[in-house]
Amino acid sequence: MAKLPRGIVALGFVSLFMDVSSEMIHGLLPLFVVGTLGASAAMLGLIEGLGEATASAVKLFSGMLSDRMGRRKPLAVAGYALSALTKPFFAMAGVPGVVLGARVADRVGKGIRGAPRDALVADLAPEAQRGAAYGLRQSMDTVGAFIGPLAAIALMAAFAGNVRLVFWLAIIPALAAVAILMIYVREPEARAEVTVRPRLDRASLAALGRGFWLVVGIGAALTLARFSEAFLILRASEAGLVMALAPLVLVLMNVVYAFAAWPLGALSDHIGRRGLLTLGFVVLVLADLALAFAPGLWGVAVGVALWGLHMALTQGLLAAEVASAAPSRLRATAFGVFNLVTGVVLLAANGLAGVLWAEFGAVATFTTGAACAALGLVGLMLMGRPQKAPEPK
Repeated sequence: MAKLPRGIVALGFVSLFMDVSSEMIHGLLPLFVVGTLGASAAMLGLIEGLGEATASAVKLFSGMLSDRMGRRKPLAVAGYALSALTKPFFAMAGVPGVVLGARVADRVGKGIRGAPRDALVADLAPEAQRGAAYGLRQSMDTVGAFIGPLAAIALMAAFAGNVRLVFWLAIIPALAAVAILMIYVREPEARAEVTVRPRLDRASLAALGRGFWLVVGIGAALTLARFSEAFLILRASEAGLVMALAPLVLVLMNVVYAFAAWPLGALSDHIGRRGLLTLGFVVLVLADLALAFAPGLWGVAVGVALWGLHMALTQGLLAAEVASAAPSRLRATAFGVFNLVTGVVLLAANGLAGVLWAEFGAVATFTTGAACAALGLVGLMLMGRPQKAPEPK
């Protein structure tokens, strides 16, 4: 395996440390908001829903701004720094409104950095290494996603359940992420004067090219079939998993995801992405069927592990496909559009899954997910290969 550029590895560590910080807080936030601050479950839902919706919208505008500037790193630094600066407010919060404000600001930071950072990965990595580059970043991000909750559990045990102290300690990895980005990631010099001024109009969206929109279609189909991991936890609870061990569901999923994403991304650089994306749809069908019909906790564990494998087979590869299909001068805009579309589809998928669960139960929810994944697989097989759009003049 060819050595990846140092900036790609550094971006991986940036993602890892920021995700450790975020998950140290978010793993405890529901209990803190409802139990300590006395908020309702509806308020908790508002905090989470508004935060994620904000992030999806901001990604689009930050991507367009990055392409207008011809720069990626300044916006990435601003986004990570804003998220780091929100961490003390979780620790100091005395009312739910402060948590809401901090959560929205944190997600604004995520939105600001997302599209420019993903475009920067493509700027730093040669085309022949993009699968490995996106796979490594995704793997390290996901390592942070299971280290963070485990660290929170350990710190809660060590400090007698002092949740505010855990929130204060979460600032340390967040600041480390910003420092690594500022010191070790160097943006390539602009190759030409910036002449592209993307806008939210028909001409700019058309300039992204048919190949890009095919990738968006693949991502939307996959997202519609894959709803929130909260439903995995509910399924495990139905199978007998006690509440105290509920985080182990996400740990199992993220361990599989983290350790498979990088090697699968590197493999895609040698054998192509389309076959692995197709396999990702197949694995999601199998995951849904296992979660619907496999008995007991072992059956749920198989479904959760397959879910993590499906994430490893698709998320980094879709990012590499976006980078390859979109014109380089519109690359950050392309990531912003892709994230906005898939974010809206995910919101719809979660709503559908919630209604199905409430009315018909887990089997109906996961079999519907399997059916949607199967339809997406058929669509993927009928699609042609995405072609890169010409560079705009």
